[in-house]
Amino acid sequence: MSDFTPPWEQGVFAALKGENHADWNAYVDHAFVRGLGDGSLPEACFRHYLIQDYLFLIHFSRAYALAVYKSDTLEDMRQAAVTMDALLNEEMQLHLRYCAQWGLSEAEMLRAEEAPGNLAYTRFVLDAGLSGDLLDLLTALAPCVAGYGEIGLRLTALSGENIADNPYRDWIETYAGADYQSVVVAALAQLDRVSAARIGEDAGASGRWKSLSKTFGAATRLEVGFWDMGMAPNHSS
Repeated sequence: MSDFTPPWEQGVFAALKGENHADWNAYVDHAFVRGLGDGSLPEACFRHYLIQDYLFLIHFSRAYALAVYKSDTLEDMRQAAVTMDALLNEEMQLHLRYCAQWGLSEAEMLRAEEAPGNLAYTRFVLDAGLSGDLLDLLTALAPCVAGYGEIGLRLTALSGENIADNPYRDWIETYAGADYQSVVVAALAQLDRVSAARIGEDAGASGRWKSLSKTFGAATRLEVGFWDMGMAPNHSS
């Protein structure tokens, strides 16, 4: 399944993923992801990851608010706002539902200390947007948005009927579900649209492409680091 291709993979995202293929596979086929898929991931690892990811989503919501500010058109402003709403009012609720099972309140989650891997990733994305334009920001955001969509689909395909007994079924089905998949499709369409406006239809021929690919690769490696952090709940690295 390392070469799993989601149905929406095309355009700028497909080209960026292709240029960073090894890093991408390390991300979507990580041991943490495989543990989610077969249900073998220790609960302590998932709990640590989920709390950190809750804090992560707060900063990613800020990044999409920045995308609204950086947008040149109402269409892009509205798209960024829709994604921010999905993060704040849908995806974060998944985390709260899981943590409520362990007696963790939202207030307790908010008091948690951000792990270094979390700080590195979220600040990288925000810096990409603050120092660059909307295209730089969307490129830095793409591995998270698209990666979770791809992981949800690939784990659903792998699990089959066994998903009914998987303790992480809710997580998998959230990212494989129609609502989240529609967020991915819209986000990647926006990436294509903004790329065409900024650097033309043939993005790969642009001198700017190397910089965008570098940003995408760095964000993907930071995703790998986030999974690594989840595998070491007692080290917060």
